[in-house]
Amino acid sequence: MDLYARLGIKRGATDAEIKKAYRSLAKQLHPDANKDNPKAAERFSQVTAAYDLLSDKDKRARYDRGELDEDGNPKMPFGGGFGGAGGGYAGPRPGSAGFEGFGEAEGIDLSDLFEGMFSRGGAGGGAARGGGAGGFSGFGRRSAPQKGADVAYRLTVPFTDAVAQAPQRVTLRDGKTIDLKLPNGAEDGTKIRIAGRGDPGTGGNGDAIITLAIEAHRFFTRDGDDVRLTLPVTLKEAVLGAKVKVPTADGAVMLTIPKGSSSGKVLRIKGRGFAARSGQRGDQLVTLSVELPAADAALEQFVTGWDGGGNPRSGMGV
Repeated sequence: MDLYARLGIKRGATDAEIKKAYRSLAKQLHPDANKDNPKAAERFSQVTAAYDLLSDKDKRARYDRGELDEDGNPKMPFGGGFGGAGGGYAGPRPGSAGFEGFGEAEGIDLSDLFEGMFSRGGAGGGAARGGGAGGFSGFGRRSAPQKGADVAYRLTVPFTDAVAQAPQRVTLRDGKTIDLKLPNGAEDGTKIRIAGRGDPGTGGNGDAIITLAIEAHRFFTRDGDDVRLTLPVTLKEAVLGAKVKVPTADGAVMLTIPKGSSSGKVLRIKGRGFAARSGQRGDQLVTLSVELPAADAALEQFVTGWDGGGNPRSGMGV
Protein backbone atom coordinates (compact mmCIF):
# COMPACT_ATOMS: atom_id res chain seq x y z
CA MET A 1 0.00 0.00 0.00
CA ASP A 2 1.15 3.53 -0.79
CA LEU A 3 2.75 5.09 2.32
CA TYR A 4 0.45 8.10 2.22
CA ALA A 5 -2.57 5.79 2.04
CA ARG A 6 -1.30 3.88 5.08
CA LEU A 7 -1.52 7.09 7.10
CA GLY A 8 -4.78 8.19 5.50
CA ILE A 9 -3.32 11.38 4.03
CA LYS A 10 -2.71 12.79 0.56
CA ARG A 11 0.57 13.34 -1.22
CA GLY A 12 1.78 16.85 -0.52
CA ALA A 13 0.73 16.67 3.14
CA THR A 14 2.74 18.89 5.48
CA ASP A 15 5.11 17.52 8.11
CA ALA A 16 2.61 18.51 10.79
CA GLU A 17 -0.20 16.63 9.01
CA ILE A 18 1.99 13.53 8.71
CA LYS A 19 2.86 13.63 12.41
CA LYS A 20 -0.76 14.21 13.45
CA ALA A 21 -2.01 11.30 11.35
CA TYR A 22 0.67 8.97 12.71
CA ARG A 23 0.03 9.87 16.34
CA SER A 24 -3.70 9.26 15.94
CA LEU A 25 -3.19 5.86 14.32
CA ALA A 26 -0.40 4.82 16.71
CA LYS A 27 -2.64 5.55 19.69
CA GLN A 28 -5.38 3.35 18.24
CA LEU A 29 -3.14 0.49 17.07
CA HIS A 30 -0.38 0.29 19.71
CA PRO A 31 0.22 -3.36 20.74
CA ASP A 32 -0.23 -2.52 24.44
CA ALA A 33 -3.82 -1.49 23.71
CA ASN A 34 -4.53 -4.42 21.35
CA LYS A 35 -2.98 -7.45 23.03
CA ASP A 36 -5.67 -9.78 21.63
CA ASN A 37 -5.59 -8.34 18.11
CA PRO A 38 -2.50 -9.42 16.12
CA LYS A 39 -3.79 -7.55 13.05
CA ALA A 40 -3.57 -4.29 14.99
CA ALA A 41 0.09 -4.99 15.76
CA GLU A 42 0.74 -5.64 12.07
CA ARG A 43 -1.05 -2.42 11.11
CA PHE A 44 0.88 -0.55 13.82
CA SER A 45 4.11 -1.78 12.26
CA GLN A 46 2.97 -0.63 8.81
CA VAL A 47 1.98 2.91 9.85
CA THR A 48 5.17 3.29 11.90
CA ALA A 49 7.27 2.27 8.90
CA ALA A 50 5.37 4.77 6.76
CA TYR A 51 5.92 7.54 9.28
CA ASP A 52 9.64 6.74 9.65
CA LEU A 53 10.17 7.15 5.90
CA LEU A 54 7.88 10.13 5.29
CA SER A 55 9.20 12.06 8.30
CA ASP A 56 12.70 11.91 6.80
CA LYS A 57 12.82 14.74 4.24
CA ASP A 58 15.49 13.13 2.07
CA LYS A 59 13.84 9.69 2.00
CA ARG A 60 10.42 11.22 1.39
CA ALA A 61 11.72 13.15 -1.62
CA ARG A 62 13.33 10.00 -3.03
CA TYR A 63 10.12 8.04 -2.43
CA ASP A 64 8.04 10.71 -4.17
CA ARG A 65 10.40 10.55 -7.15
CA GLY A 66 9.95 6.77 -7.29
CA GLU A 67 13.54 6.00 -6.27
CA LEU A 68 12.54 4.09 -3.09
CA ASP A 69 9.90 1.44 -2.55
CA GLU A 70 7.50 1.23 0.41
CA ASP A 71 10.17 -0.56 2.48
CA GLY A 72 12.68 2.23 1.91
CA ASN A 73 14.81 0.12 -0.42
CA PRO A 74 16.16 1.55 -3.72
CA LYS A 75 14.21 0.43 -6.78
CA MET A 76 16.09 -1.43 -9.50
CA PRO A 77 16.95 0.70 -12.55
CA PHE A 78 15.41 -0.21 -15.91
CA GLY A 79 12.54 -1.96 -14.13
CA GLY A 80 14.78 -4.65 -12.64
CA GLY A 81 16.59 -5.77 -15.83
CA PHE A 82 15.39 -7.66 -18.92
CA GLY A 83 11.73 -8.52 -18.72
CA GLY A 84 11.23 -6.63 -15.44
CA ALA A 85 8.38 -4.35 -14.53
CA GLY A 86 8.50 -0.93 -16.09
CA GLY A 87 10.02 -1.76 -19.47
CA GLY A 88 13.03 -3.43 -21.05
CA TYR A 89 13.06 -6.48 -23.27
CA ALA A 90 9.93 -8.56 -22.57
CA GLY A 91 10.37 -11.36 -25.10
CA PRO A 92 12.30 -14.63 -24.89
CA ARG A 93 15.74 -14.31 -23.33
CA PRO A 94 19.00 -14.83 -25.21
CA GLY A 95 20.00 -18.46 -25.24
CA SER A 96 16.40 -19.73 -25.05
CA ALA A 97 14.73 -21.75 -27.80
CA GLY A 98 12.55 -18.77 -28.76
CA PHE A 99 15.44 -16.33 -29.31
CA GLU A 100 15.52 -16.75 -33.08
CA GLY A 101 18.90 -17.18 -34.66
CA PHE A 102 20.86 -17.42 -31.41
CA GLY A 103 19.90 -20.81 -30.00
CA GLU A 104 22.42 -22.78 -28.01
CA ALA A 105 22.56 -25.39 -30.79
CA GLU A 106 24.49 -22.98 -32.97
CA GLY A 107 27.32 -22.79 -30.40
CA ILE A 108 27.50 -19.00 -30.36
CA ASP A 109 29.01 -17.34 -27.24
CA LEU A 110 26.36 -14.73 -26.37
CA SER A 111 28.67 -12.90 -23.98
CA ASP A 112 30.67 -11.78 -27.03
CA LEU A 113 27.52 -10.43 -28.62
CA PHE A 114 26.57 -8.28 -25.63
CA GLU A 115 30.13 -7.12 -25.11
CA GLY A 116 30.07 -5.91 -28.71
CA MET A 117 26.75 -4.14 -28.25
CA PHE A 118 27.63 -2.22 -25.11
CA SER A 119 31.43 -2.00 -24.90
CA ARG A 120 32.75 -1.61 -28.46
CA GLY A 121 31.71 0.60 -31.34
CA GLY A 122 30.49 -0.93 -34.60
CA ALA A 123 32.17 -0.56 -37.91
CA GLY A 124 31.37 3.14 -37.90
CA GLY A 125 32.60 3.58 -34.32
CA GLY A 126 29.26 5.08 -33.26
CA ALA A 127 28.25 2.84 -30.32
CA ALA A 128 27.80 4.71 -26.99
CA ARG A 129 30.01 3.86 -24.04
CA GLY A 130 28.78 3.97 -20.45
CA GLY A 131 30.70 5.48 -17.55
CA GLY A 132 33.38 3.34 -15.92
CA ALA A 133 35.85 0.76 -17.13
CA GLY A 134 34.65 -1.82 -19.60
CA GLY A 135 31.92 0.19 -21.30
CA PHE A 136 28.29 0.18 -20.12
CA SER A 137 29.00 0.15 -16.38
CA GLY A 138 27.12 -2.37 -14.29
CA PHE A 139 24.75 -3.51 -17.03
CA GLY A 140 23.40 -6.97 -16.38
CA ARG A 141 24.75 -7.09 -12.82
CA ARG A 142 22.47 -7.42 -9.82
CA SER A 143 22.82 -4.81 -7.11
CA ALA A 144 23.87 -6.05 -3.69
CA PRO A 145 20.96 -7.13 -1.45
CA GLN A 146 19.68 -4.17 0.52
CA LYS A 147 19.67 -4.31 4.31
CA GLY A 148 16.39 -3.31 5.92
CA ALA A 149 15.95 0.19 7.33
CA ASP A 150 16.97 1.02 10.88
CA VAL A 151 14.09 1.87 13.22
CA ALA A 152 14.46 4.72 15.72
CA TYR A 153 12.97 4.64 19.21
CA ARG A 154 13.03 7.13 22.09
CA LEU A 155 13.12 5.61 25.59
CA THR A 156 12.32 7.73 28.65
CA VAL A 157 14.25 6.43 31.66
CA PRO A 158 13.47 7.44 35.27
CA PHE A 159 16.42 9.22 36.89
CA THR A 160 16.91 6.64 39.65
CA ASP A 161 16.75 3.77 37.12
CA ALA A 162 19.47 5.46 35.07
CA VAL A 163 21.70 5.77 38.16
CA ALA A 164 21.09 2.18 39.28
CA GLN A 165 21.22 0.84 35.66
CA ALA A 166 17.89 -0.89 36.16
CA PRO A 167 16.81 -2.91 33.05
CA GLN A 168 14.23 -1.13 30.89
CA ARG A 169 11.46 -2.93 29.01
CA VAL A 170 11.06 -1.74 25.44
CA THR A 171 8.10 -2.59 23.18
CA LEU A 172 9.18 -2.80 19.55
CA ARG A 173 6.81 -1.82 16.80
CA ASP A 174 6.24 -5.46 15.87
CA GLY A 175 4.69 -5.89 19.31
CA LYS A 176 7.59 -7.83 20.80
CA THR A 177 9.32 -6.66 23.98
CA ILE A 178 12.96 -6.71 25.06
CA ASP A 179 14.62 -5.99 28.41
CA LEU A 180 17.32 -3.40 27.73
CA LYS A 181 20.41 -3.20 29.94
CA LEU A 182 21.65 0.36 30.29
CA PRO A 183 25.34 0.67 29.39
CA ASN A 184 28.06 2.26 31.51
CA GLY A 185 28.31 5.98 30.86
CA ALA A 186 24.68 6.25 29.73
CA GLU A 187 23.37 9.81 29.68
CA ASP A 188 20.61 11.86 28.11
CA GLY A 189 20.89 11.41 24.32
CA THR A 190 22.91 8.17 24.43
CA LYS A 191 22.05 5.90 21.47
CA ILE A 192 21.91 2.13 21.85
CA ARG A 193 21.96 -0.06 18.71
CA ILE A 194 20.29 -3.48 18.79
CA ALA A 195 21.33 -5.48 15.75
CA GLY A 196 18.68 -7.14 13.61
CA ARG A 197 15.61 -5.63 15.28
CA GLY A 198 14.81 -3.11 12.53
CA ASP A 199 12.88 -3.53 9.29
CA PRO A 200 13.44 -6.64 7.16
CA GLY A 201 15.31 -6.44 3.88
CA THR A 202 16.70 -8.77 1.25
CA GLY A 203 20.18 -8.30 2.73
CA GLY A 204 19.03 -8.88 6.32
CA ASN A 205 17.19 -6.90 8.96
CA GLY A 206 18.09 -3.35 9.90
CA ASP A 207 18.80 -2.39 13.50
CA ALA A 208 16.78 -0.79 16.28
CA ILE A 209 18.38 2.46 17.46
CA ILE A 210 17.17 3.54 20.89
CA THR A 211 17.86 7.08 22.12
CA LEU A 212 17.75 7.54 25.89
CA ALA A 213 15.93 10.46 27.52
CA ILE A 214 16.69 10.58 31.26
CA GLU A 215 13.90 12.19 33.25
CA ALA A 216 14.57 15.03 35.65
CA HIS A 217 14.13 14.21 39.36
CA ARG A 218 12.38 16.29 41.97
CA PHE A 219 15.40 16.44 44.29
CA PHE A 220 18.34 14.65 42.62
CA THR A 221 20.46 16.38 39.95
CA ARG A 222 23.34 15.08 37.85
CA ASP A 223 26.86 16.50 37.98
CA GLY A 224 29.01 14.44 35.60
CA ASP A 225 29.05 10.97 37.13
CA ASP A 226 28.05 12.34 40.57
CA VAL A 227 24.55 12.87 41.92
CA ARG A 228 23.81 15.99 43.95
CA LEU A 229 21.20 16.35 46.68
CA THR A 230 20.32 19.25 48.98
CA LEU A 231 19.38 17.79 52.37
CA PRO A 232 17.32 19.79 54.91
CA VAL A 233 18.50 19.38 58.54
CA THR A 234 17.26 20.90 61.76
CA LEU A 235 19.23 23.42 63.81
CA LYS A 236 19.60 20.83 66.55
CA GLU A 237 21.00 18.22 64.10
CA ALA A 238 23.43 20.79 62.73
CA VAL A 239 24.61 22.03 66.12
CA LEU A 240 24.82 18.74 68.02
CA GLY A 241 25.41 16.36 65.12
CA ALA A 242 23.16 13.43 64.23
CA LYS A 243 22.66 10.29 62.15
CA VAL A 244 19.93 10.82 59.57
CA LYS A 245 18.40 8.86 56.69
CA VAL A 246 19.33 10.09 53.24
CA PRO A 247 17.68 8.97 49.96
CA THR A 248 19.86 7.58 47.16
CA ALA A 249 19.01 5.98 43.84
CA ASP A 250 19.74 2.59 45.41
CA GLY A 251 17.61 3.20 48.54
CA ALA A 252 17.98 5.15 51.79
CA VAL A 253 21.26 5.06 53.74
CA MET A 254 22.33 6.49 57.12
CA LEU A 255 24.54 9.59 57.04
CA THR A 256 26.43 11.16 59.94
CA ILE A 257 25.99 14.93 60.30
CA PRO A 258 29.09 16.31 62.07
CA LYS A 259 28.63 18.64 65.07
CA GLY A 260 28.58 22.31 64.21
CA SER A 261 27.62 21.82 60.53
CA SER A 262 26.51 24.92 58.66
CA SER A 263 24.28 25.27 55.61
CA GLY A 264 26.30 24.62 52.46
CA LYS A 265 28.52 21.94 53.98
CA VAL A 266 28.96 19.08 51.48
CA LEU A 267 29.13 15.45 52.61
CA ARG A 268 30.05 12.57 50.28
CA ILE A 269 28.45 9.13 49.97
CA LYS A 270 30.81 6.91 47.97
CA GLY A 271 29.65 4.87 44.99
CA ARG A 272 26.06 6.13 44.76
CA GLY A 273 26.41 8.05 41.51
CA PHE A 274 26.23 7.13 37.81
CA ALA A 275 28.41 4.40 36.31
CA ALA A 276 31.25 5.90 34.28
CA ARG A 277 32.35 4.29 30.99
CA SER A 278 35.01 2.46 33.00
CA GLY A 279 32.27 0.91 35.14
CA GLN A 280 33.31 2.78 38.29
CA ARG A 281 30.44 4.63 39.92
CA GLY A 282 30.51 8.27 40.93
CA ASP A 283 29.45 9.55 44.35
CA GLN A 284 26.42 11.25 45.84
CA LEU A 285 27.22 14.75 47.09
CA VAL A 286 24.94 15.91 49.90
CA THR A 287 24.70 19.65 50.57
CA LEU A 288 23.29 20.49 54.02
CA SER A 289 20.61 23.14 54.39
CA VAL A 290 19.83 24.15 57.97
CA GLU A 291 16.15 24.96 58.27
CA LEU A 292 14.79 27.03 61.16
CA PRO A 293 11.27 26.58 62.47
CA ALA A 294 8.90 29.52 62.06
CA ALA A 295 7.58 31.28 65.20
CA ASP A 296 9.34 28.96 67.70
CA ALA A 297 9.04 30.79 71.03
CA ALA A 298 11.66 28.64 72.81
CA LEU A 299 14.24 29.24 70.06
CA GLU A 300 13.52 32.97 70.08
CA GLN A 301 13.95 33.12 73.85
CA PHE A 302 17.26 31.23 73.62
CA VAL A 303 18.84 33.49 70.98
CA THR A 304 17.67 36.65 72.75
CA GLY A 305 20.18 35.99 75.51
CA TRP A 306 22.85 34.53 73.21
CA ASP A 307 25.73 36.54 71.77
CA GLY A 308 25.07 35.07 68.34
CA GLY A 309 28.45 33.37 67.84
CA GLY A 310 30.38 36.37 66.54
CA ASN A 311 30.44 37.88 63.06
CA PRO A 312 30.48 35.24 60.24
CA ARG A 313 30.99 38.05 57.67
CA SER A 314 34.24 39.35 59.12
CA GLY A 315 36.24 37.63 56.37
CA MET A 316 34.38 39.80 53.82
CA GLY A 317 35.61 43.01 55.43
CA VAL A 318 32.18 43.99 56.79
